[in-house]
Amino acid sequence: MANEDRNPQSASAFRPEITRRLPELPGNPMRGAQPTDAGDSGKKLVVGRDIVLNGQITACDQLVVQGRVEAALENSQSIEIAETGYFKGSAVIQEATISGHFEGNLTVRGELTITSKGRIEGDVRYGRLCVESGGQIIGTVEALSATGAGAASAAPASAASDGDDN
Repeated sequence: MANEDRNPQSASAFRPEITRRLPELPGNPMRGAQPTDAGDSGKKLVVGRDIVLNGQITACDQLVVQGRVEAALENSQSIEIAETGYFKGSAVIQEATISGHFEGNLTVRGELTITSKGRIEGDVRYGRLCVESGGQIIGTVEALSATGAGAASAAPASAASDGDDN
């Protein structure tokens, strides 16, 4: 009798103990590990390629835009717009690297770098400026004074800064 050999109580009595392990996610420290840099507070926001983000972003040390962001960025240290990235709005930051598209008002107290595929449309204020060949600024460009209180010079830019007639 095969049915007598299969006792439901004996089948349910065996419960193997399985240790559950949480997955290790990239960018997160391992459980129990101490941060290597005491100043690393984890205030980095990455907006991925297929992500759309709207709103206000504050107190973000580093913003990396690979997708689309329509926002006001304040109290932040740096922004990096990848070639696939698009940012529309306003940003007041310390440093910026633009490889994609920025549209709006941009104030960079430190260094603004526009790569060969970068494009800015709007009002730009900067402390230091680095534009690679092919990079574009369309709009108003104003250098901040050494004290940051005003403009040392202002020049409208109505075409690509590399001289191309796009």
